[in-house]
Amino acid sequence: MGKPKKYYAVARGRKPGIYTAWFGPDGAEAQVRGCAGARYKGFATLDEAREWIQNPSCADAPARTARLAAQDETVETPLDAVFVYTDGSSRGNPGPGGYAAVIIDKKKRTELSRGFARTTNNRMELKACIAALEAIKTPSDIVLHSDSRYVVNGISLGWARKWRASNWMRTKNERAENCDLWARLLELCEFHRVQFVWVRGHAGHPENERCDALAVEAAEGENLEPDEGYVKGRTCPLPEYDERAE
Repeated sequence: MGKPKKYYAVARGRKPGIYTAWFGPDGAEAQVRGCAGARYKGFATLDEAREWIQNPSCADAPARTARLAAQDETVETPLDAVFVYTDGSSRGNPGPGGYAAVIIDKKKRTELSRGFARTTNNRMELKACIAALEAIKTPSDIVLHSDSRYVVNGISLGWARKWRASNWMRTKNERAENCDLWARLLELCEFHRVQFVWVRGHAGHPENERCDALAVEAAEGENLEPDEGYVKGRTCPLPEYDERAE
């Protein structure tokens, strides 16, 4: 792992400059979120950030992608990407649960949430991603932020695709959990161009905090419907997956 990023240089965005925080209203993320053509990058030292931002090419040269360093990870962010933030909650795990998503497409903002009578936290994290991606009707470049390592690693490290190719067996003797949701999420990731980014939960990021509040509110609602996938059990039969279709 590279050095942690402590400085965030915004060469093209709402307010270009060098920032010492990524999240928050005065952080770099607020300057580039939903800003078409933004160019920004994270650095370990102030000198590196200054050198990069003072180079005219970093702001003026055409680029097909912008670069973002969120916390200690460097992420390729497509220009004109839709920014999505998701979270899930389960009161008891298993217990009443809810999910929420915030979708930011340029100046348009959409919030989604829904509650279920009995489910798990992981299922709500997955359902939040699914709901957000389903709400975006045309194939798009999407940067999806989640505080769930389970979700982010499941897609980014290829776990879910491997389970699908093995007919949803995690090991020779153990079936993958939540296969109904992983199957749908993979379909949506093949419809859109989705990049998953892990963010630390409860760390002051306004959109993550908003999703958390909406998910908890949904989980604490009345007359919640059942989570059919959980009720039927995560070992419910699924159609066999033909990897030759890859």
